Amino acid sequence: MTGEPLVPGGVLAVDAGNSKTDVALVAADGTVLGAARGGGFQPPIVGVEAAVEVVARIVERAAADAGLPGGASGGTPLVEHTSACLANADLPVEEQQLEAAVHARGWARSTRVANDTFAILRAGVDEPRGVAVVCGAGINCVGMLPDGRTARFPAIGKISGDWGGGSGLAEEALWFAARAEDGRGGPTALAATLPAHFGLGSMYALIEALHLERIPAAAKYELTPVLFATSDAGDPVARSILDRQADEIVALATVALGRLGLLDEEADVVLGGGVMAARNPYLMDALDERLTARAPKARAHVVTAPPVLGAALLGLDHVGAPAAAQAALRAHYA
Repeated sequence: MTGEPLVPGGVLAVDAGNSKTDVALVAADGTVLGAARGGGFQPPIVGVEAAVEVVARIVERAAADAGLPGGASGGTPLVEHTSACLANADLPVEEQQLEAAVHARGWARSTRVANDTFAILRAGVDEPRGVAVVCGAGINCVGMLPDGRTARFPAIGKISGDWGGGSGLAEEALWFAARAEDGRGGPTALAATLPAHFGLGSMYALIEALHLERIPAAAKYELTPVLFATSDAGDPVARSILDRQADEIVALATVALGRLGLLDEEADVVLGGGVMAARNPYLMDALDERLTARAPKARAHVVTAPPVLGAALLGLDHVGAPAAAQAALRAHYA
């Protein structure tokens, strides 16, 4: 890439999830010059180039918001560095493929693509040091150190040893509820609360509605709050499911901390995703108890800052921006 960037020392931050994409153009001093939001990033469905094209249209709008041309023109990049944290960049080989496709757009002199969990981690820590566990539709964990070392998992479902997240919790709740109703398992209030959420009177009716797609499969995600409420009411089976989720979160966090040599040091464990954002008291207490037992110096907290902030901070880390620039950026998103 030749030519001085239109925003010298600036960063193009991209946080692209399955359902939405946020883009921010950030100056070297941490000022957000322009921003835009658009659709989700789904290369497994539409292909890499089509997925990056979705991002490109959002970059054009962010650049327009900043009063700049919408992309590299005549070999002139927008910024010094693109920091793109992308869903579906689960394996290093996928990151490399996506990084090449993003860099080819010419938005910056340099480009770094990482899994979107890294954006959540960086948004939740004052320096690039710590571990994040994201428990949303699925579950994932990453860790990082200032020297660039990272810890990560494939996080592509059951074949990579994963369990939990909104989808896993809903399926587990349905499994216990079905067996409670037909006699194969012990009793649980979930057998009544789950179908009642959809206005149905039995698990059989709910199973039939899901199987025949009268209730769309995606509606199962609505059952996680029902599981929480059933646990809050004291149901032992619902609580056992949340206990297992706490075990999984702590297992991921402590393995990542251990890989980075942080298990016996003070370190942040950032919690993100919809399941964590709900801050269910039983789940949070179970998680704190288990984490304290295995990593007594770890500090767990739910991240509230938007992930695009994390992508931007990773970009400022890369260009060597001063602490004042990072503070200004955080103040913008506070």
